[in-house]
Amino acid sequence: MLACFPTPTVVRGTVIPGDQRGRTIGFPTANIALTDAHADLRNGVYAGYADAHGRRWPAAVNIGTRPTIGDDGPRLLEAHLIDFQGDLYGTELVVELVARLRDERRFDSLPALVEQLRSDVIAARQLLD
Repeated sequence: MLACFPTPTVVRGTVIPGDQRGRTIGFPTANIALTDAHADLRNGVYAGYADAHGRRWPAAVNIGTRPTIGDDGPRLLEAHLIDFQGDLYGTELVVELVARLRDERRFDSLPALVEQLRSDVIAARQLLD
């Protein structure tokens, strides 16, 4: 269910290395560790913007624990900057969450997750254009 925010929620943080699974399935992400200050953000997928390298990029953003890949790690913000190519490690990233697209959920297979990610990116792009 799409829920636009009256005022965008902003998350700032330094991009940290992840396990680089996103790039192997065609959806590289910039990862930011979440703190207790972000405890009120619900796990899920969002449309938003990310400011990087002096430019504002539309983004599909996941907040959560990556249940499909069985990762028991900490909650992360993972931003897929649409049409961005480059390295963001160590960069201070400002992410504005504009709308919630869906809940985070576990998929039965990696291909099913990839298909949903394609849909999420299309939905984010359409909402933000």
